[in-house]
Amino acid sequence: MSKTRIGILLLALALMAMTVDKPAYQIYNVKGKKTTYNNMLKDIMGCEVVLFGELHDNPISHWLELQVAKDLFKLKKQDLVLGAEMFETDNQNALDKYLKGEITQDTLKKQARLWKNYPTDYKPLVDLAKNTNLKFVATNIPRKYATMVMKAGFDTLNMLSAAEKKLMAALPIEFDGELPQYKSMLTMDSSHSSPNLPKAQAIKDATMASFIQANYTQGKLFLHFNGSYHSDFFEGIMWYLKKKNPDMRILTISTVEQDDIGKLSTDNIMAADYIICVPEDMTKTY
Repeated sequence: MSKTRIGILLLALALMAMTVDKPAYQIYNVKGKKTTYNNMLKDIMGCEVVLFGELHDNPISHWLELQVAKDLFKLKKQDLVLGAEMFETDNQNALDKYLKGEITQDTLKKQARLWKNYPTDYKPLVDLAKNTNLKFVATNIPRKYATMVMKAGFDTLNMLSAAEKKLMAALPIEFDGELPQYKSMLTMDSSHSSPNLPKAQAIKDATMASFIQANYTQGKLFLHFNGSYHSDFFEGIMWYLKKKNPDMRILTISTVEQDDIGKLSTDNIMAADYIICVPEDMTKTY
């Protein structure tokens, strides 16, 4: 056999060994078994609150958030409420004005502290709410108060005015520093090893839970968008929601990245009711 034919044969064998399809994501259930978008959507329909955990710079997260929101609106119509970590509670007024068409996008940008990836990643969700007359709730604590906790702990919030305290979960908040997700924060990054770091995370989680609870109406479905860490392993926001309402039907979604999405890593099993596994070399939004 000629060298040319051998080369062609080797090339053909190499191509055959390569995966033909290049899926952008694979959904797994809580036990790490492959499942489908339709199965996830079906389970969502039986819930009261959905905590959709994203990776902030992951385009698949954002695309699926939009698809879920669109599909739920088709099924639930006005029995759907949207909310997000990406909007702080003191920006609710500006957000409401934009949703009602009272201010422009440029004015919203001036009045609210929009994330840098808002135009590509969150504007489609807000505009969906605007175009369908859905309520969109700003759930996160204003960052300056979370920063105060990071620097000096929970007690520093006691000096705030009554009006300022309305922008966060009722004080004092319950805090369990032994929860695995909070404990792990202290070892994730040595440059942020302050013992107050989990507390700053907790005041965000508690506030998001509080504003979800306050804006939830029986018979409706609250779809909330947040960073995965805020609800992974059924802690964070979910922990605080369950403290207030143990019987609330909550479904969690997490987004993870892996080199090989064909099998869920053992580290990611049990991360949520549904885990969206995305190739780790996926293009980032910022």
